Amino acid sequence: MAGGKMRRDKPHRGASAGGGGSNPHFQGGISFHKSKGQHILKNPLLVDSIVQKAGIKSTDVILEIGPGTGNLTKKLLEAGKSVIAVELDPRMVLELQRRFQGTPLSNRLKVIQGDVLKCDLPYFDICVANIPYQISSPLTFKLLAHRPLFRAAVIMFQREFAMRLVAQPGDTLYCRLSVNTQLLARVSHLLKVGKNNFRPPPKVDSSVVRIEPRKPLAPVNFKEWDGLVRICFNRKNKTIGSIFRQKSVLSLLEKNYRTLQALQLAENVPSEDMEMALDVSALGETFGDLSMDADDEKDDDEMEVDDGDAKRSEFKEKVLAVLKEGKFEDKRSSKLTQADFMHLLSLFNKAGIHFS
Repeated sequence: MAGGKMRRDKPHRGASAGGGGSNPHFQGGISFHKSKGQHILKNPLLVDSIVQKAGIKSTDVILEIGPGTGNLTKKLLEAGKSVIAVELDPRMVLELQRRFQGTPLSNRLKVIQGDVLKCDLPYFDICVANIPYQISSPLTFKLLAHRPLFRAAVIMFQREFAMRLVAQPGDTLYCRLSVNTQLLARVSHLLKVGKNNFRPPPKVDSSVVRIEPRKPLAPVNFKEWDGLVRICFNRKNKTIGSIFRQKSVLSLLEKNYRTLQALQLAENVPSEDMEMALDVSALGETFGDLSMDADDEKDDDEMEVDDGDAKRSEFKEKVLAVLKEGKFEDKRSSKLTQADFMHLLSLFNKAGIHFS
């Protein structure tokens, strides 16, 4: 329940400390709002299962995002050393503090009121969270950009988003989100969660996913990597040869090529870990709703470069020669593995062609 814009809500008639009046979505006198992503886990067995699958150690500092009224928070406090809870809604912050005030657990709970996407996150070993689904992409990449790297994050996502995170080459949902996330982390699906496990129930089912940052990170410039992957997944069901014949793609790459030539830059050097973290952090904002990768259905002929321009035709042949060398012309992005993208990027860079 952290993240997203908050707006002042008029008090609901009939609300009281012990009931919900005309609004059924209450707990302890607090009304929940779907528009803010406020869906509280009400199934205690599910809460126990999430904590168990998280593999929390007694020495762990746990980051929880959107703790709400503290159903999951209580279990996390019992399992780990301490919990840092980030919550945007001031009503929930007060409820959380009230719930644990005077208990042995209160000294191990730190509550940060604010937007998790704008907060500087402190050190933590593991993140466990039921988040507002509208911040799924930016939060995922903010966590992966966090330094020092944490051990794991166990997060509840909208099911389709979760399936995109874990999708493999050839899967229908395999997309730019899949490729970029899996470059940075090992991602696994833990369990499916039906909508009736929440109060109020969301419109969609959910899934719990485990994300483990890779150590060490792949030796690749992330801006270059994402530049290539972004182009490939704009039309993921077209052949790579077709994609790199598009006017817009060739124009972009040629501009980069001419600029680098003019500056007489050497071959690209992999970025350091902290520089990569900054690139990763900004990435989440570039994904749209559910990180859908649209397959552009514009006519191929309309989008191909005009060979009448000698210089442009020469550059086009240079690009196509790279694809031919790696035997990528007839392959499709939806079937390429991490190793394939890495190989393709290295071939382009070797030819002096860059994506950032």
